[in-house]
Amino acid sequence: MKPPLPPSSTSLVLRKPRLSPYFYTLLTFIVFVFVLYCQDLLSIFGRNDLVSSNPISQTGKERKTKIFVDDIIGRDNQEFDNNNNKSVSNEGGTFVPPKVETKTTPKPPFAIGRTEEGCDIFSGRWVRDELTRPHYEEPDCPYIQPQLTCQEHGRPDKEYQKWRWQPHGCDIPRFNATLMLESLRGKRMMFVGDSLNRGQFVSMVCLLHGILPPHAKSMESTVDQSLTVFRAKDYNATIEFNWAPFLLESNSDNAIVHRVADRMVRKGSINEHGRNWKGVDVLVFNTYLWWMTGRKMKFLKGSFNDEKKEMEEFTTEEAYRVAMKSMLKWVRKNMDRNKTRVFFTGMSPLHIKSQEWGGQPGGNCYNETSLIEDPNYWGSENMDIMQIIGEEFSKSKYPITFLNITQLSSYRKDAHTSIYKKQWSPLTPQQLANPVSYADCVHWCLPGLQDTWNELLFTKLLYPN
Repeated sequence: MKPPLPPSSTSLVLRKPRLSPYFYTLLTFIVFVFVLYCQDLLSIFGRNDLVSSNPISQTGKERKTKIFVDDIIGRDNQEFDNNNNKSVSNEGGTFVPPKVETKTTPKPPFAIGRTEEGCDIFSGRWVRDELTRPHYEEPDCPYIQPQLTCQEHGRPDKEYQKWRWQPHGCDIPRFNATLMLESLRGKRMMFVGDSLNRGQFVSMVCLLHGILPPHAKSMESTVDQSLTVFRAKDYNATIEFNWAPFLLESNSDNAIVHRVADRMVRKGSINEHGRNWKGVDVLVFNTYLWWMTGRKMKFLKGSFNDEKKEMEEFTTEEAYRVAMKSMLKWVRKNMDRNKTRVFFTGMSPLHIKSQEWGGQPGGNCYNETSLIEDPNYWGSENMDIMQIIGEEFSKSKYPITFLNITQLSSYRKDAHTSIYKKQWSPLTPQQLANPVSYADCVHWCLPGLQDTWNELLFTKLLYPN
C-alpha cells in the first residue's frame, strides 16, 4: 500500500471528515432497491397494459373476457389443414407488450375485448337451449322475407330455433343488441353477396331492431332491390345489403329477375359494385353458390352492351380465384385497416342428398327435424374453393376475418326452409305429390341458424383473438 502524499508546499489542504461506513451501506441498499423495482415503477407510470376484465354472463355461468388496451393485431389469417380439409382459425391476435419509449399500436377497429386465448369459436357442438333461444320470434320481425318465414308457411315444429352453438373449451358472449348498435354509432355495416348473405343481413336486422322504437328505424330498398338499407336513426347507423352474387358485374345482378341459365361475369369489373361499398366501415362479403354451375364459367372481356361479345371460359376454381383476387385488391385500395373491418362468410352447406348423412336414397332436407350427430360429417361442399380462399387470404395485406361457418352449419339439416316458404311460382300436382322435389335445402329459416352466424360475427368484431 502506498503512503499518503505529502501536503503541497504552496497551499494548505483541509481534510474533510471521513463518513461513517454505515452511510455507504445505506446508500448501497437504496441503489439496489431502486434498480430492483425500477421496471415496475415504469410500468405503473408509463404503460397501459391488461388492466381490467369484463365478466359476461352466459346461461348462468360467469366467464371473463380480457379487455385489452395495447394490442398488436396481425392478419386474420386462415391456415388450412390439408389432411382433413377443414379450416383452422388462426387469427393473428398475439399480445405484444409495447415499449415505454414508443407509441403503442392501436387495437383493431371496433374491438373492445378479446376472446379467451386458444379459443376457436368455430369448433364446437350444438347444445339445446330453451332458455335463451330463439333471440326473437318470427312474427316480431317484419323484415323477414316470405321465403324465410317457415312458421308462417306451415312448419309444424320449432325445434330448429332452440339450438345454441357451444365452442369446445370456451364460451362466446351472447349477442348484445345495444352494444352492437353503440359500436356502429355513426357507422355503416354492409353485407355483400347473394340471397344467403341477404338472409344473414335480415338476421342482423332482426337481432337489432327490437330495442328500437318504431319512429327510430326504417328500411328502404332501391327499385330493383339491389341495395337495401336499414337505419337505426338514433344511432345514425345503417345496416345494408348489396346484391352482388359474384361480387363482379354479371348478367345476374338484378336482385328480382336473376334466374339466368347462361351465367357470365365481366372481367375486371369489381368497381361496378364496389362503388356501393365505398365509405362502409364494416364489410361482410359472401360468394359461393352462384359459381357452382357444374360447367365452365364465362368471362366477358368487353361490355354487356357490346353487340358482339368476346368471352373466355374458366373452370369453377379458376373463376373463383379471379373473383377473390379482385375482391382483395379492391379492399386493399379502398379500405383503411385502422378504421374499418372486413369479413368473409364461408360456404353455406347444402343438404340435398340424404345418403350423405346415412338417410334413405332419394331424400333431402325435407321432413328433417334432427341434427347430424357425427362430428366428422362433411357434405358435398367444394373443398377446392375452401383451399382457394385460404391461399388468397393468406396473401392479403389487409386483414380479412374469415367466418368459418361451413362445418357448424353442415350439422343443421333441420334448419332449412324446405317446403315452408313462399314459392316463386305455383306448384304443379306432381310437385305437391312429392314434396322432396321442391324442398329448398339451400336457404335457412329465420329465426334460426343464421342468427348464430351473426353471434360469431359479433364476437369476431368486438372480441377478436
